[in-house]
Amino acid sequence: MTTFENDYSAGAHPKVLQRLVETNLEPLTGYGNDQYCASAKEKIRAACGCPDAEVFFLTGGTQANAVVTGTVLKPYQGVLAADTGHVAVHEAGAIEYTGHKVLTLPHHDGKLDPAEVADYIRRFYEDENHGSMVFPGMVYISHPTEYGTLYTKNELEQLAEVCHSHRIPLFLDGARLGYGLASRETDVTLETIAACCDVFYIGGTKVGALCGEAVVFPQGGAPEHFVTLTKQRGAMLAKGRLLGVQFDALFTDGLYWEIGRHAIEMAERLKALLKEKGRRFYLESPTNQQFLIFEDGELERLRQKIVVSFWEKVDAEHTAVRLATSWATTEEDLEELRKCL
Repeated sequence: MTTFENDYSAGAHPKVLQRLVETNLEPLTGYGNDQYCASAKEKIRAACGCPDAEVFFLTGGTQANAVVTGTVLKPYQGVLAADTGHVAVHEAGAIEYTGHKVLTLPHHDGKLDPAEVADYIRRFYEDENHGSMVFPGMVYISHPTEYGTLYTKNELEQLAEVCHSHRIPLFLDGARLGYGLASRETDVTLETIAACCDVFYIGGTKVGALCGEAVVFPQGGAPEHFVTLTKQRGAMLAKGRLLGVQFDALFTDGLYWEIGRHAIEMAERLKALLKEKGRRFYLESPTNQQFLIFEDGELERLRQKIVVSFWEKVDAEHTAVRLATSWATTEEDLEELRKCL
């Protein structure tokens, strides 16, 4: 079977796997206190242009979202997110499990509107009963969004202004950040994100690593005893080397950017192929996720040879699906899809 199901179906990029093999027998101290974690952190600080950034390695996106939200928010606060946001829909209530509420706002192709965020916060404090309500204590966004769309630099700056004027942090989920940064249609860089966000993470799981996300507090200011709080939540990996070695490899010789560019190149060819075949797009995405609408009978036939991801039912006879490219997508994959269409 040829798969476009997601961007983490394959294991690890060969260069990442090679470094894991090369360092495998080295006896290293645990819990992220080894030289590879230290080296990876320095390379990430340099890439962000933030020499004072605090960097922490966690194993997955849901874990990163839950740990950051659960440690940054005060007990009476919730997190604002788009109603399509990952924390609101596809994390099985992980945020609520930490004791915090996800406060949802309407999405616009997956994105939050800065003016609507500002209006929500204003109306909250105008409510004379707000002392009995869940306070908005953080704004959560993802880049790319669940719909493969991207924030512009101006939109990020506006969101940052809203958050900082109300003294609440802006948190960016970067599970697929490498593909967003590599998009041909973006004006956002890693330095932009570091300048606008109080905390964000650089996704590894979906961008060439076996697992791992690098949580970055670009200007410092991580919650006090963040490492202790992480361990308390069962999120501390004893073999921290596993994450350090991988991120050290990803941020050596531009590999992270190379992986992103390859996936975007494959996505652009995928998009051209689908348009050539007259396929109906659910929406326009400039990243590695492409969304199509298929008649259900045709989709069933396609799935005999091609793996795609269900997105949502459009109507009684049509379904929206997602096709994702990654570092592992090949020309042969695209050719097989062409034959099946």
